[in-house]
Amino acid sequence: MPRVRRLGQPIVEMNLIPLIDVSLILVIIFMVLTPVLIQSQLTVKLPESSTGAPPQADTTVEVQISREGVVTIEGRPVPFARLEKELSLRLGSASKRSLLVQADRTVPIERIVRVLDVAKRLGVGKLGIGVTPPAGG
Repeated sequence: MPRVRRLGQPIVEMNLIPLIDVSLILVIIFMVLTPVLIQSQLTVKLPESSTGAPPQADTTVEVQISREGVVTIEGRPVPFARLEKELSLRLGSASKRSLLVQADRTVPIERIVRVLDVAKRLGVGKLGIGVTPPAGG
């Protein structure tokens, strides 16, 4: 039975719909901004190359290695011991996927080779190392 409000009586029910709307908007904003904030915090200075092509985003898994040696897969930090397991989860049918390693120019080549070895064991179709175009053009 619906409640009928008599004239002169205050409304005693709190309307939660605006609060829920604002909460959902904030959740959506945080969901959109979180990957951008994580990506902006990565400090990987790639080596320069005169012949480099941008990766195809839909089939490429990106692995970044920062100057400090922190390994991230698509923006999420991963301990090096779990690298093979995390890559196998993200690659799916690896023969149709590509792996792009973006390592800071100061990272020892041995770390990069270990990542490439893991990817090759998983059967990745294409392997690549991320570079930036030269500053002059």
